[in-house]
Amino acid sequence: MHTLVTGCRGRIGSTLVSLLHRDGHTVRAASRTPGDLAATATALPTGVPVVTCDLGDPTTFGAALDGVDSVFLYADPSGVDAFLAAAESAGVDHIVLLSSSSVLDPDARDNPIAASHHAVEQALTASPLTTTLLRPGAFASNAYQWAQSVRAHGTVDLPYPNSHSSPIDSTDIAEAALVVLTDPRLRGAAYHLTGPESLTAAEQVGLLAAASGRPITVDTVTGAAWKESMAAFLPEPVADALLGYAAASDGSPAEVTGEVEKLTGHPARTFAVWAEEHAAAFRP
Repeated sequence: MHTLVTGCRGRIGSTLVSLLHRDGHTVRAASRTPGDLAATATALPTGVPVVTCDLGDPTTFGAALDGVDSVFLYADPSGVDAFLAAAESAGVDHIVLLSSSSVLDPDARDNPIAASHHAVEQALTASPLTTTLLRPGAFASNAYQWAQSVRAHGTVDLPYPNSHSSPIDSTDIAEAALVVLTDPRLRGAAYHLTGPESLTAAEQVGLLAAASGRPITVDTVTGAAWKESMAAFLPEPVADALLGYAAASDGSPAEVTGEVEKLTGHPARTFAVWAEEHAAAFRP
């Protein structure tokens, strides 16, 4: 098996490359800007070839896919049809897509968070290539959005402190990808990946406080105030969609699946473990 892993500047892609290399599989790391890979959160193993693959630029596809038979693909709809055509021409027979559980929502086609993942899923479903879909929910690393405020003020602003999610560690996503790439029996299915428990946003903040050894205050703010504070970082439609998710899950436990354990053989990592491993980001 010769695997192309796209998006290797991200933690999931870089971790997956390391796992494939560790287990003796031939792997090629791809990025839109491969020169920046030295700065990834998880350093790539020595000797792994690095190639340019910009999912919005079809001129980069041919060289990246040459000799490849499986691909770990990020959900970028901009050039997906050209990418799939190039993959088929190159002899690729299996694509594992990093999608999102947001595609399971009834408004996925129109929701700005889900729409790109939905579009890529639809393109893959219509192609002759065997496709496996990984649909993780909220990432544990989403908590980084609070780090600056915690370091500076010891506070987190939340419009819905009791909104629930079941945050998943990116390492579990990479390990699930490893298994579906290397076990032909698991190909062609869709897997909804979650962490092992439903937690409110306020409970996540409490676990970060315990891990970092400092008090963190939750300030309940209006949706409008939260949107204003995020205006420099989030387009308004995305902010509205996030507020909608938070409102819908306010006081309602999130779904917890056993797919991580089913695929990897171990329970999904807890948010408390993630908080311990990344506590330094929340200290002054």
